[in-house]
Amino acid sequence: MRNYVTTIALLGTLAGMIAASGTAPHADAREAARKIRPFNASDAAMALKTLNGFYKPALAGQFPGEASGLTIGASTRQNVIGKIGQPDKTRTNADGFDLYHAEMGHPGYAIAYKLNKVREMRYFGTQVERQTNIGGISKKLLFTKWGKPSGSVVIRNGSLVQQKITYNRGKYKLAFIFNSSTNLDHINLLKR
Repeated sequence: MRNYVTTIALLGTLAGMIAASGTAPHADAREAARKIRPFNASDAAMALKTLNGFYKPALAGQFPGEASGLTIGASTRQNVIGKIGQPDKTRTNADGFDLYHAEMGHPGYAIAYKLNKVREMRYFGTQVERQTNIGGISKKLLFTKWGKPSGSVVIRNGSLVQQKITYNRGKYKLAFIFNSSTNLDHINLLKR
């Protein structure tokens, strides 16, 4: 059982790394990780809690959880390293992202900088038990709980077609990147 869970976690982490690096992600790996066990009422409640956890911090340009206190446009790379540690994969150019892999109980992140200040944060959620985190957030849940979005566009990432649904939160915006109506890939936070 342990090897099975480890394999699924690695598949999900690999898909998250590829997605954050800008190359075409393998959505099937995330979908497989999401389908480890049936989605139930407890999972739905936890996914809703995760979704609502982003609402208020976004007004301050922050994410909830381990990255709380890191602010878009204010926190430095040194602040990020002090808060969540050294990246698992360091950016390769000025526009690239430092990648933090998801591990058991710890979400994955990708963070980009401009003039050494956080420009954008991406939240990939956890890979094991993903359905209790962002894997349980569907478009229907998002629209039901948060209402009409500020914007919605279709984006192409290689052969993958995604929908970016954006909610303005004060001076910031949260963008939910969906691979399908029930497969939330990640959440972006950046200035408007």
